[in-house]
Amino acid sequence: MRITFHRRALLALAATAAFAVQAQAQDIKLGYNGDLSASPSAQSGHAAVTGMQAAIDDINAAGGVLGKKLTLVTRDDGSAPPKSIQNMSDLIDNEKVAAVFGPTNSGNALAWKHIPNQKKIPVMGNVGSGTDITKPMSPGADNYMFRVSMVDRDQVATLMGYAKKAGKVIGYMAETTGYGQGGLKDMTEIGELHGIKPAGVERFAVADTDMTSQLNKMKAAGVDTLVVWAQGTPIAQLVRSMEKINYFPLTLTSWAADNITFYDAAGKTLAEKPIFMRTIGEKRNAAQQKLFDRIGSKLKAPSAFSFALHGYDSVQLMAAAMKQAGSIDGPAVKAALEDLKAPVQGVLKTYDKPFNKDVHDALGAKDLVWIKWKDGKLEPYTDATIQSLTAADFKK
Repeated sequence: MRITFHRRALLALAATAAFAVQAQAQDIKLGYNGDLSASPSAQSGHAAVTGMQAAIDDINAAGGVLGKKLTLVTRDDGSAPPKSIQNMSDLIDNEKVAAVFGPTNSGNALAWKHIPNQKKIPVMGNVGSGTDITKPMSPGADNYMFRVSMVDRDQVATLMGYAKKAGKVIGYMAETTGYGQGGLKDMTEIGELHGIKPAGVERFAVADTDMTSQLNKMKAAGVDTLVVWAQGTPIAQLVRSMEKINYFPLTLTSWAADNITFYDAAGKTLAEKPIFMRTIGEKRNAAQQKLFDRIGSKLKAPSAFSFALHGYDSVQLMAAAMKQAGSIDGPAVKAALEDLKAPVQGVLKTYDKPFNKDVHDALGAKDLVWIKWKDGKLEPYTDATIQSLTAADFKK
């Protein structure tokens, strides 16, 4: 009798385990590969993942995708390209994800974008803004890289239009990462379209804490307008270095100045020096406020909420493409993304045909707002130069 009972118990346990494995196998896995711990931008990656999970929860509560639940598998690349490449292969080959999101750092995407293109797995960026991320590997090649985030080229085009009107002597500075050098490339190319010849071009490492040497060269050259491409903490060290030599040119920076690491390192007064752009300030519509009330306590700082919005909307777009395709097959999902039949309601905005075969960025210059820190908050900014800008001032 004991043997029979024991056997039945084992069979029941095995059946339960088999059912659990089968149910798990029916889930649609989405992967996130990005920095969640190491670089000044890690808080942005964390916010994107938080937004993604909120979207997954909402989609699952509404019945999932193609009758299946979505699940999220995260991999922290520690801002290191070799680790990011390893993570991408692991997510695709071992975890069998249907799509990958991320990364946090632009340089890492450029290091591994060949992998999803070769394996035909869609990628939806939601943090990294490097211009070349969503470009095909070669002209006319199939391109599986999509994005719901800012694009450096659009930011630079806007900032350079401002610099051309407001500045007399212009200089460029950038960090030595892939992100910084990609931005410097955009600045140089767009500057040439404006006929701008920079009086100085200087670089610094992401961990540098003293840029007075570079700034003294700019000061000696008479630079009155400085365009800077770097992550949050090094931008803070740059404005602190300006204070050391009492040199404060008009400073236009990448959107990374929105990062709380920038504000904390610069301090309230110096944090208010740069002008930059992002997709939202701290004034929210009803839908955005509802999401913020739900996930805000999980963010490293309120200023990171824009990345949570990107994360949320990126999942909604991918889910819509899978539903339209009736499949999670990579080529079918890619084709659906390039020709979404119905508008997709996001929280940042509503997306009406955001992609096509040649355009893989859902956000453009029209989605950007001018921002400046004011009393510890990210506030909309305007001045006479911004108000005077016209379409002819945006060259890219």
